[in-house]
Amino acid sequence: NGNKSVKGMPVATRRRPAPIPKVDQQQPIPAGTRTKLLEIGRPKFIQWIKDHKQLLVTDTTFRDAHQSILATRMRTFDMLQIADVYARECAGMFSLEMWGGATFDTSMRFLKECPWDRLSQMREKVPNILFQMLLRASSVVGYSNYPDNIVKEFVKESAACGIDVFRVFDALNWVPNMRVAMDAVQETSHGLCEAAICYTGDILNPQRTKYNLKYYVELAKELEKAGAHILAIKDMAGLCKPAAAELLVKTLKQEVGIPIHFHTHDTAGIQAAAILNAAKEHLDIADMAMAPFSGGTSQPNMNTIIESLRFTERLPELDTKKLDEIACYWQAVREFYKPYDGDLLPATSDLYQHEMPGGQYTNLYQQAKAVGLADRWSEVCQTYADVNQLFGDIVKVTPTSKAVGDMALFMVANNLTTLDVLDDKRELAFPASVIDLIGGMMGQPPGGFPANVKSRVLRDKPDMLQRPGELLPPADFEAAKQTVQKIFGREPNHRKLLSFLLYDKVYEEFARHQVQYSDVSILPTPVFLYGILTGEELSIDIEQGKTLIIKFLTISDPHPDGTRTVFFELNGQPRDVTIRDASLKAIESAIPKADAGNKAHIGSSMPGMVVSVSVKMGDVVTKGQKLLTLEAMKMTSTIYSEKEGTVTKVHIATGQQVEAGDLLLVIE
Repeated sequence: NGNKSVKGMPVATRRRPAPIPKVDQQQPIPAGTRTKLLEIGRPKFIQWIKDHKQLLVTDTTFRDAHQSILATRMRTFDMLQIADVYARECAGMFSLEMWGGATFDTSMRFLKECPWDRLSQMREKVPNILFQMLLRASSVVGYSNYPDNIVKEFVKESAACGIDVFRVFDALNWVPNMRVAMDAVQETSHGLCEAAICYTGDILNPQRTKYNLKYYVELAKELEKAGAHILAIKDMAGLCKPAAAELLVKTLKQEVGIPIHFHTHDTAGIQAAAILNAAKEHLDIADMAMAPFSGGTSQPNMNTIIESLRFTERLPELDTKKLDEIACYWQAVREFYKPYDGDLLPATSDLYQHEMPGGQYTNLYQQAKAVGLADRWSEVCQTYADVNQLFGDIVKVTPTSKAVGDMALFMVANNLTTLDVLDDKRELAFPASVIDLIGGMMGQPPGGFPANVKSRVLRDKPDMLQRPGELLPPADFEAAKQTVQKIFGREPNHRKLLSFLLYDKVYEEFARHQVQYSDVSILPTPVFLYGILTGEELSIDIEQGKTLIIKFLTISDPHPDGTRTVFFELNGQPRDVTIRDASLKAIESAIPKADAGNKAHIGSSMPGMVVSVSVKMGDVVTKGQKLLTLEAMKMTSTIYSEKEGTVTKVHIATGQQVEAGDLLLVIE
């Protein structure tokens, strides 16, 4: 009836397609920045950027904008619908930031899509504009360091598949960790190495001496010397205030000879001013997002910033009327993703205290919500700031920000203070990400980590002061090929191997899903997210010139074995299929709750899934011995025994879901 809600989305909205601006398909695609790069080569192209009077624009809508607002859930289907319009109407853009970061993991884990297919399909639609990705240096697109041969092969394959601009950053601004990726980009035929300095602190604050103007200038010079083609200021938390942006860009333009690209998040609500101030000092390129995906933890509003530059020499070569038409499309698309549209968290001045990255701000809130800490969000933010100081005041961006966030949730959930953490009389089960960070697996911060924190977190384990990639053995591509071949039943290509080596378990689950259901990325987004309505008919293009017309008729009552029969029409012919209804599974017996006053009870501090159980009934355990590992919202936590004793009861098993307060083990 148009008002009925289906899983939170009105039927009328589901059936209304997003309005795609009309373009003249008969006209050739105009030349763009990628056309120019391929024609004149890297050195001349870099000089062209420096000589360009107008501000160049990177659109982050295809990657960081939806990563920050929609938990990276945007599907390739919605990108491809508008891609041709970008190619024809946005040739004046510097680049589309559309790959890397969390998209690689999320596309396989949640969207059941191949990230390589997204890149190659977008490249086919948009051959004229530079494509840009976020590369986490030796962490590639993951959360830990990978062997050097994976880093090199990933960069090589990404360039071959369509990436032009590689924004390379290290989560601790540790240049040795960036060199392998930077060198790999320089070895490609035309890839642009955009090395990033991650901005934290406040260069206007004379008391914040660790990350002052001198620090950033010296870092920029080191990156330029290492062969960077472009220098990025990566302000992942939106901390670079307007006056600081103006000062930083002005100083860097005097000190280095390569173009400068400014990236910021609008969490504070004032970062459009930071871009405009930096533009006065001839900032070369700025990141912005289309209006419907801008603001908040995303990037500032492209549509309004460009219009605000009208009648100035910095006005980008883009048609604001066309951009507004594209924004109408994105506005309709955003409606499809309402379940992922996080709670709007108002920015207050405490942002400048906790310094939480925009991409993490909403995600950490959702994590806090999932583990029952939403009502203590302000406490989580304050603890996040405390953890940062506990760790020695570090740069916070993936993956280091994840470690700080994991530790903050861990402390709030267990009512711990920093003094409690440093108390060596207490046996604490530090999150795995914290152990990796303090152990040096993510690199080294300026001045290293505090000695007292290292001794508490690492126990008796040695820390790593070298670049982790130097000690990691090369990845075995041949062994990976044999494993992936067993999953698919055929020899995999190089891209599949890289996906497996980066995310083995995630890729295995994705690959099995593809074997069972084929490529679901071709489904319209409302159908993929919400299912098809009774009586609804849709057409699906499975390949060029081949379209399936599917009409859903009805579904049967449950069968005794927990299955149902689905009736539908395929190209006008009646069909049916019997499938298992997962909602009909028997309810598992409840786990008893731990008694807080009983020292023999080992309870769960937060909800999650049991990843592994290291002990069994009758085992004698010692103080500090590993008992089990939990995972909640990508946060892994290992629980250790706080005393000696015997395991008398085990209430959980691997793969089981537990809630906060559930009794896991009894040790007497």
